[in-house]
This record gives sequence, C-alpha cells and structure tokens, in this order.
Amino acid sequence: MIRFVKFTCAVITRALFILVSLIGVWRVTWVKNDNTYWLLTVLFLPLAVEMIITLKRRKGKDYKWFSPVILLFLISIIPSIWILELHHRHNKSRNTQCKKLDSWENVLRVITANTTTGNLTGQNHVKGFDQLLSTVCPNDWILALHQILLILLIVGKWLLPLGGGVTRDELSQLLLIFVGTAADILEFTSETLSDVKENSPQLVYIILAIWTWSMLQFPLHLAVVNSKPAGEGEEGIQKISLLTKHSTDIWTIVEALFIQDGPFLVVRLTVMTYFNVFHQMLIFFAIKNFLVVILNLYRLAVICQDFRPANSSIEEVAVVP
Repeated sequence: MIRFVKFTCAVITRALFILVSLIGVWRVTWVKNDNTYWLLTVLFLPLAVEMIITLKRRKGKDYKWFSPVILLFLISIIPSIWILELHHRHNKSRNTQCKKLDSWENVLRVITANTTTGNLTGQNHVKGFDQLLSTVCPNDWILALHQILLILLIVGKWLLPLGGGVTRDELSQLLLIFVGTAADILEFTSETLSDVKENSPQLVYIILAIWTWSMLQFPLHLAVVNSKPAGEGEEGIQKISLLTKHSTDIWTIVEALFIQDGPFLVVRLTVMTYFNVFHQMLIFFAIKNFLVVILNLYRLAVICQDFRPANSSIEEVAVVP
C-alpha cells in the first residue's frame, strides 16, 4: 500500500509539472500567433524519460543531493516564461484593452463574460474558454505562471517520495527554505521588472538571467542534507576538514552570496545607479540583500575561526600517547 501511494505521488507530481509546462507553451503559441512554438514541447521529452526511468528503477524515489525531475521541469517551462516576458516588454502599448485581475469584481467579470458564448457545444465552449483567457492582461498571465511555478516546486518536492538517506526532518527544513526562497525570487522578478523603463531592454535580459540562475537552487538539496564523516571508532580521532564538518552551513552561504542575495544586490544597485530608478521599496530590498550578504560573510568568518582551535585541539589529543 505504501509503495502504491509513493508511486502515485511520483506520477501525479510529474503530471502536474508537464501540465503547467504545457499551459506555458500554449500561452506562447497564442501570444505569438505561431504554431511553430509548439516545438517547445520537445523539452518535455527528458522529463518523460526521467519519469519512466525513475518509476522503473527507483519506484519513484527522488535522489538525496539532487532532484533531476525539478531541474527538467525548470528546463521545460523557463523558455516559455522568457518568451512571454520579452514579448510583453515589446508590446506593452497593445495591451490597453485587457482586464486586470486586481479585485474580486474584475475576476467575476472575467468569469461571467464566458457565460454568454451561445450554444453549449464542445467547439463553442472551447472558443469561449479561449476568449476568457485571452481577455486577461499579459502581465497577470506572466505573474500567474511565476506564482504557479514556485508553488508547484514546493508542493511537488513535498509530494515526491523521499530519496535515500533523506529524513522527514531534513525534508521539512528544505520545504521551509523553499518557501522563503520562492518569496524572495517572486518579489525580485515582479518588483524589479516593474522598474524597467521602455528604453532599457538590456535590463530585462539581465533580470531574467539572474532569475533563471536563482531558480537553480531548487534542484539542489545541499543546504539541508547532512554529510556526516564516517569512521570515527576504529582508527581513533581523525582530522575532519572544514568542508566536511560544516558542509550545510557553507552551502547555505554560497547560495546566498552567489546564487540569490548577492546577484539580487548587484542588479538592484545597477538599477539605481546606471538606470536611474529610485524609490523606497527598491532601497529597502537592496539594504535587505546587503545585510544578508554581510551576515553570511560574518557567519563564514565565525565558522572558520571556531574550526581552527577545535581542529588544533584534535591534533594535540591525537599526538599524545
């Protein structure tokens, strides 16, 4: 029974990944009015192959340090979001007649607009549904894709069967980290892209590149999963390296400095200095990123200083007969 539940969760998670990616590709073909973009579904093939291999060999279980299914899901949907973001930036002036989803009244109007589509035949129903989705503003569409992507990464990781050596406690910590990371990434893309001026297309590429780079945190689990040194009993006290003893702490610091807060800080400083964008929220989040970077450097210094005396004391004990 437990194996069946794990197998079902593994299939459902991958099916949701493919469904959301398919929605992104459909939106691209509709916006571009070009069926050639259906070729983006070729990116789904590695995800399907991974599903077959994992279900057959590992019974749906994920890996300890790395999640291939999450990486392949990102590969399948990120190109669609890139195309939608760039298309929206180049065609802002054409989207004045769209309906924003910024209140319950507007949401209800969009939904009820589909009730007067005429006969309830299958073809008319599909056309009405297509018209319903087409009336929503492109910016709301893109924001929804960002939100669904991040939520599905968290829920999907939760549903995936645990990899070998990963405990429930480590999974719960990883999910909490994912929630905080997802909130920071969504805030970065939504707030920073809204500051982009029409004459700064290169900034859009920079922001999307940093966003893509920051999303690579989700397939990696090194910030939580412990790697305890083995073999302390038989050969006595052994010299333990800094990386082995503090692997999770060091990886957390690396993520903050080089994958998330560090790049976010550089982009925000660039927006303020080079592109002359200045407002309170931008300053606040830049200060927040700066504090995270400084505190992580301080944390790294503390780890290194505490490790040296401890390591030297181990050597002294090992020398004494």
